Amino acid sequence: MAVLSRPQRAFWGDVRFLVGIVLVALSVGGVWLLVAASDATTPVLQAKRTITPGEILEAGDFQVIEVGLGPVTGDYLAPQDLEPGRIASRTLQKGELVPSGVLADAAESRRTTVVVESSTSLPEDVVAGTVVEVWHAPPLDDGRSFDEPRILVAEVIVRAVVEADGMLAAEETQVELVIDRADVAEVLSAITGGSTLSVVPVRSGS
Repeated sequence: MAVLSRPQRAFWGDVRFLVGIVLVALSVGGVWLLVAASDATTPVLQAKRTITPGEILEAGDFQVIEVGLGPVTGDYLAPQDLEPGRIASRTLQKGELVPSGVLADAAESRRTTVVVESSTSLPEDVVAGTVVEVWHAPPLDDGRSFDEPRILVAEVIVRAVVEADGMLAAEETQVELVIDRADVAEVLSAITGGSTLSVVPVRSGS
């Protein structure tokens, strides 16, 4: 007696095969898009020097570099985003890509700068952007000695260090500091009152 065989399904009509083809195509497309995105670059600003809070941001302080930032491209400043008269709201280290949130309005800044003479020498690694403390020793009533040193202003930022020339070079160094406007009166009072000032770097973990 003849045995009836079941008809075979058409190969191209297999639904599972078609689904597999679609999944492979999607996978290949996703990989291609990922590679294309990684190869895409965007022009952003990079600091050519250390910039301290309150400094006006100028085009000459930056260079334009092409980097692949992917989805975070909008978090960094493009050349066309640098508006005249804007200032830095925090320290920008040399070589750092400039975040878009670092821009601030000069009229809203609560910082200014003062120049003090440090009676103690500074380590060579104290440069623009270094966080320091200002200590002072008020003069005593006898006019010949000073009281115990104490912190005058904590955690201020160095904008510039000016080494003194001549015989006093080893004893006094002028330091331009970025400080809060609320601390200016106290610092000026210490200076005019004859206090001995010392600029001391704040070390990590101290």
